[in-house]
Amino acid sequence: MKLSSFADYAVVLMSAAARHCGAARMNATTLSAETGIPLPTAQKLVSRLSAAGLLESSRGTGGGVRLSRPPATITLADVVEAVEGPIAMTACAELGAHDCNLEQDCRVRPHMNVANEAIRAALAGVTIASLTREMA
Repeated sequence: MKLSSFADYAVVLMSAAARHCGAARMNATTLSAETGIPLPTAQKLVSRLSAAGLLESSRGTGGGVRLSRPPATITLADVVEAVEGPIAMTACAELGAHDCNLEQDCRVRPHMNVANEAIRAALAGVTIASLTREMA
């Protein structure tokens, strides 16, 4: 299992925003320059992360974006779900109708939510704040 590039970039962008927590607001251009994320992608990410309530933005002089809450309260699960939607290892772990020919007789499906929740819990256990610390 691998995060999409978009989700990976979202984590990098949020980590950069966390390093500036409490300082001046940043914008997509400065976040792009600091992280190396292409500007159009940074702009899309800022928009999605703002819509999800992880970033707050303001327009005008002194405007820009900043984290909407302390980085210790924002998890990898929050960021991934903000840009990718609910975390689901398989289609049957999502709510609603599915496109699976095995769904009627599948004996594994009831157990997939256990694995799905374990992955979500692991991502929820890592905060953006922890990603800003220097490695030993």
